[in-house]
Amino acid sequence: MNEIGKKIKELRKKKGLSQEELAESAKVNLRTIQRIENNESEPRGKTLNLICDVLDINAEDILDYGKKTDQSYLAIFHLSVIIFLVIPIGNIILPLILWMTKKDKIIGLKEIGINLLNFQIIWSVFAFLSITAYGFFKIIHYGKYDFLFYLFIGLYLLNIILPIVFALRTKKEEPKAMYPNLIRIIK
Repeated sequence: MNEIGKKIKELRKKKGLSQEELAESAKVNLRTIQRIENNESEPRGKTLNLICDVLDINAEDILDYGKKTDQSYLAIFHLSVIIFLVIPIGNIILPLILWMTKKDKIIGLKEIGINLLNFQIIWSVFAFLSITAYGFFKIIHYGKYDFLFYLFIGLYLLNIILPIVFALRTKKEEPKAMYPNLIRIIK
């Protein structure tokens, strides 16, 4: 109970909301917000969901049912995409396995996993299309599309550098989704 009130108060302040604004937006009594933040009561069911909707978080994240923080696992999770150098589409398969096994046990992994997997799926499509188009134009001896090969190399380098940078950042910062969110395939 102690943690829930503290988390709601921190999230409310990060959003720049007063207790009155949160109560009004969530359609909850102001006194209820005050009791929750002062750890006099614990939000339940509908009240918790209304507050979480205003704060743009999932109720599961604030409750942390047995979840723990594990920066090392999150760093390894980011680095797991580099397996694409050895196994084609390993950048999707290995992170998916790691995500599915621990997403309900590690704080932040659910959102980070969705973000990482969406990026890797889009990256794989673009990398495949660029090298396939380059090969096709090489076969028909149309030489004006050499930039596709350089695009492919750039995408490969990007998918090596980003996971390393994000793994290092994860060790130092609070867990958060870092990859560009181009298209949400997994929600």
